[in-house]
Amino acid sequence: MNAAARGASAPARPSATDPAARVRACCAELDLDVSDLQVRQLLDYLAQLQRWNRTYNLTALRDPEQMLVHHVFDSLAVVAPLDRAMPANGKLYDIGAGAGLPGVILAIMRPAWRISCVDAVEKKTAFVRQMSGVLGLSNLQAVHARVEQLEPAACDVVTSRAFASLRDFADLAGRHVADDGTLVALKGKKPDDEIGELQLQGAWRIEDIQPIAVPELDAQRCLIWMRRASGSLGTP
Repeated sequence: MNAAARGASAPARPSATDPAARVRACCAELDLDVSDLQVRQLLDYLAQLQRWNRTYNLTALRDPEQMLVHHVFDSLAVVAPLDRAMPANGKLYDIGAGAGLPGVILAIMRPAWRISCVDAVEKKTAFVRQMSGVLGLSNLQAVHARVEQLEPAACDVVTSRAFASLRDFADLAGRHVADDGTLVALKGKKPDDEIGELQLQGAWRIEDIQPIAVPELDAQRCLIWMRRASGSLGTP
């Protein structure tokens, strides 16, 4: 049962002083199973992000409370939706991943997925590479490159969070999607203007616009699911 269905009968949220309990409550609200190890990894990631951010300015957010909700919970909210497109050992590129959002969170929650965080900023991929080692995420790698300069990767899913417009995302990252794969853009409110621009492009079509609810965050979020209009890399 999801958060909307539970509604007013949902128990009170854990105290803000108990982040581990809040992570568990968030996962329960999102119908995600989470182990003690994964809770520790998520909180260790958050602590490392705070530490690195003081020197390397990886994210504009500075407050640990905001980082927990706007980064960790926001990324956790896309795990279950992506299950529908990812095979058990699927391959995913997170484009413009920055500090590894959502890529690092996905790697923690789905250890069988093969996750690559791609970013053109070296300090950000250095942080993701450090997280792969510190958190013991053998399924996570960092790629320091411009996405359009990489060889096609035949991914099951290519995702982005605040990377570019839908059209630019499709133009730059679409070549890395397998024939039957999917582009998934993480957006705030439904981007009507961007949807119109993508439709003019013609190479990619919107398959679904999926609203998502992020625990403890009063803001609109949606996933834009895109597939090739032609259905094949080899079709013009």
